[in-house]
Amino acid sequence: MKNELVIGTRGSKLALWQAEHVARLIAGKYPGVKVTLKHIVTTGDKILDVPLAKIGGKGLFTKELEHAMLAGEIDLAVHSLKDMPTALPEGLELAAITERVDPGDALISPLYGELDKLPLGARVGTSSLRRKAQLLNYRPDLRICDLRGNLDTRLNKLDNGDLDAIVLAVAGLVRLGWQQRISQILPKHICLPAVGQGALAIETRSADRDVLAAVRFLNHPATEAAATAERAYLKEVEGGCQIPLGVYGTLEAGELMLQAVILSPDGTTVIRDSVTGPASAADELGVTLARRMLAAGGREILAAL
Repeated sequence: MKNELVIGTRGSKLALWQAEHVARLIAGKYPGVKVTLKHIVTTGDKILDVPLAKIGGKGLFTKELEHAMLAGEIDLAVHSLKDMPTALPEGLELAAITERVDPGDALISPLYGELDKLPLGARVGTSSLRRKAQLLNYRPDLRICDLRGNLDTRLNKLDNGDLDAIVLAVAGLVRLGWQQRISQILPKHICLPAVGQGALAIETRSADRDVLAAVRFLNHPATEAAATAERAYLKEVEGGCQIPLGVYGTLEAGELMLQAVILSPDGTTVIRDSVTGPASAADELGVTLARRMLAAGGREILAAL
């Protein structure tokens, strides 16, 4: 084990919280190891005036961190798992997936409180095509406004009166201690989460077996199984930020249930399905569900995009 580990992280409040959280856990496990952070700016951090779907989808918040790792500038990177592409660069791998916190989506609307209480034509801010399509499927009258920036930037736009509501990941708000801002956690039948939402991914070099082994204690097997099925589903659909889909795996008594939705961007066309099987077959469950939904009309939705 090295005497010092360098963790790569983006510079946002949430990314720093995540990296510092992992650094504290590693330092607590290995008191003799010095753990430091290196801030790295990603493409997704630089381009804030264009919707994510128009600038490349997955990898926007991970690519520069991965380059730094391959160059030996950092030993590991801490990501939100939902930002991770399903295919990693050669020489890198996921060493651990942390226990998931609430994977849901939060509606924040101090004036109206709940999605059903928003007035006709209410302005709702989100940067996610997944959220947009699911919201419009449930409430076609809503005006969805693109919303980029860090969590505090997005909250400020709501506080300034530019929007009637915004939708953010519950996990990020909880991690930053802002859970009191949550007006409603959207039910899963209205809004399924993104792949891996609520979990952190620890990425390392494949050749650094000592580092891989050292951080494995951060892995949460149940979350890993659910995330494996979700990522297998996404890989089979060949989706990313530019495709409106939600997928969510839950584990109970060794049985994994995977539910998913594929939508047209305006929410008018929807394919929903679910599959259940042993957690040991997580990959196969994801692929099976994806193929079934593609055959049921999902392929036509994707072709139209």
